[in-house]
Amino acid sequence: MATNRATKSGFAAEAQRKVNAKYNEELASESLEWIGRVTGDNVNTAGDMDNFYETLKDGTLLCKLVNSIKPGIVKKVNQSTMAFKCMENINAFLQAARDLGVPAQETFQTVDLWERQNLNSVVICLQSLGRKAHNFGKPGIGPKEAEKNERVFSEEKLKAGQTIIGLQMGSNKGANQSGINFGNTRHM
Repeated sequence: MATNRATKSGFAAEAQRKVNAKYNEELASESLEWIGRVTGDNVNTAGDMDNFYETLKDGTLLCKLVNSIKPGIVKKVNQSTMAFKCMENINAFLQAARDLGVPAQETFQTVDLWERQNLNSVVICLQSLGRKAHNFGKPGIGPKEAEKNERVFSEEKLKAGQTIIGLQMGSNKGANQSGINFGNTRHM
């Protein structure tokens, strides 16, 4: 938990202030509202860091969230408040989020939430999971992700495209660079 750590000083404190400055209360509030909508729980949706941390720190609500999106994805949710049990819940949520399609770069480390190191990365993960929820028939948050639009061209069409010289190749007609000079001329 965050209370077990010594207070940071020097460069570490400065780095932590920079990390905390990235935290967006509006996105955190939106994420908590979405969690309440999907799980059906009455969640305090205040976006301040203290409420966000207190609401999610034990991982039970996060596990309930992913189980609401895809039932049974987290087999066992620990109700204990012991540190390693809570961290197991957070790890189970992270694995489930990856299985639901959240990219690894948009997830967070367990200590980011449990020790309150980087709550912004937790918000990013929840926002990403919210975009994926549309795929499972649940309400989502943020913009809907684009669908794949693969195109298939005939062999004849592909060969016709090879005969065209694109403008990126250059041209021997029209303007050229003669008479252009950059900077001052050389005086003798």
